Amino acid sequence: MSSEIAKAQEIKRLTTPLKFKDSKAYDSEGNLIKCVETLSDVRFIIEPREGILTDDEILQYAPDSKAASKIRLDRGFGDISDALLVHESLPWYLGIYYVILFSILIPISYHRNFSGLIVLLILFIVPLIYAYAVLNLKRSAPRRIAEKTKKRIQKADEVKIEDSRFEPESFDTLKMYENEIKNLKVAFEVKEKVVRNLIEKRFEPPQLTYDKFIATVDSCSKIFNNQADSSLEIIELAVDDTPGIRRELDNKINIMKRIINQIEDLTNELVINISSDSHSKDEVDVLLEDMENLVDSVKDYKSD
Repeated sequence: MSSEIAKAQEIKRLTTPLKFKDSKAYDSEGNLIKCVETLSDVRFIIEPREGILTDDEILQYAPDSKAASKIRLDRGFGDISDALLVHESLPWYLGIYYVILFSILIPISYHRNFSGLIVLLILFIVPLIYAYAVLNLKRSAPRRIAEKTKKRIQKADEVKIEDSRFEPESFDTLKMYENEIKNLKVAFEVKEKVVRNLIEKRFEPPQLTYDKFIATVDSCSKIFNNQADSSLEIIELAVDDTPGIRRELDNKINIMKRIINQIEDLTNELVINISSDSHSKDEVDVLLEDMENLVDSVKDYKSD
């Protein structure tokens, strides 16, 4: 079960927006994030820790990471950007190599040294063959189809991103709300899965206590998803960013955060309760009551 908690914490770290201070980027745990430079891009990428997430989870929660690029290349649908990210130093080494090679070529050409030109030609071709193999550019027909499909998707995403840059400044705020809501949804899905597993471990079905806990978690899940879906719908349909819209989104986000915090507290108490010899349920029961009160308060808020 500790692995599930570690996985939840890792996904939260990967999906939480970076914090910038003094031109440096930090993740949610305060770790300094390295700047990754390629020939066409400069960005900060959070790399997943080893041994926590599966390959599919890395592709889902850290798609821009070097680890995800390695997975895509291994599976045969990575593209040149993935290869350049994995072998980020290769273009610079090749650049330096060919600068030196051309500086040698000038005096050899001047003296018309035919043998030297043959050697230089070989030295010119060999690194290209190596780069061709390393960058995984040779693909079978099915892989090329997969690559083209992926590129179309990427181009569509790039168009959407480029279009959003020309939106009014007010819509940038709505975009920030949208990103926060999506991150909260990811965090809730992970924490909900963990707490359900803990409840099953602590209260084996069909105990009444088990049914009570699961019913409360179900209610929290339903309310959370309703708040998230309605928030995203507001953002999608909004023609302008107004104080009223921001106020409504803030209220919904606060409710979602409160639900996540309650689920997180319940998870921690269940972990303590499972490992405790006394098997006292007092604090767990208090948390459950708090969750029920939260559900009731949200229902009252929706009915107003």
